Amino acid sequence: MRIDIITIFPKMFEPVLNESIIKRAQNKGKVTIGVHNLREYSADKHKKVDDRPFGGGSGMVMRAEPIFNAVEALGKKARVVLLCPQGEKLTHRAVKRLAKYKHLIFICGHYEGIDERVRQYLADEEISIGDYVLTGGELPAMVLADALVRLIPGVLGDKNSLNFESFEGNLLEYPQYTRPAVYRKHKVPAILLSGDHKKIAIWRKKEAIQVTRSKRPDLLKVEVTKYG
Repeated sequence: MRIDIITIFPKMFEPVLNESIIKRAQNKGKVTIGVHNLREYSADKHKKVDDRPFGGGSGMVMRAEPIFNAVEALGKKARVVLLCPQGEKLTHRAVKRLAKYKHLIFICGHYEGIDERVRQYLADEEISIGDYVLTGGELPAMVLADALVRLIPGVLGDKNSLNFESFEGNLLEYPQYTRPAVYRKHKVPAILLSGDHKKIAIWRKKEAIQVTRSKRPDLLKVEVTKYG
């Protein structure tokens, strides 16, 4: 997989891309991530990438020209994702869909917004990480990149771990425990110490359903709708 990120604040990405699983994935050659300064694609002699909005109003709007230039320079066959508050809310299902693409380009918005022609004629889709407003698309791009990279085969140490985590099958993850078996008089459920893997699997499925029903009942409604 190749991910290219277009931003006016490329240094924001250095700590995230050079740590933990994302760093290991790049070192293994599982993913190539490029961060590109939008100003380098501006034809303006001062490398400006924004201007006042037509019709008046507060703030500045990011210009279409440098964004089109950047995307076209990075690859015309890529899936272009605009990170913005108006986009589809990011879900695990959306991440799995995007993970099927070999090349993704993320556009990080900023200021009061982006020239609408980017949304209409350049971006293939828009993604939001929640119903709130951030100062720019950089943090959402990091979130999306992290969620995507961990789905690439061979990135995680345990290939089975993806099958038992939250949001798989529209369920939250079952409770997890580790040593010691008793801590401050609080005991680990006896079933997990039994060694009976069949019974443990049944217990975990029941607990996952219970946790989901308690914390995110909307996910169970999605499952019911999905299968009629």
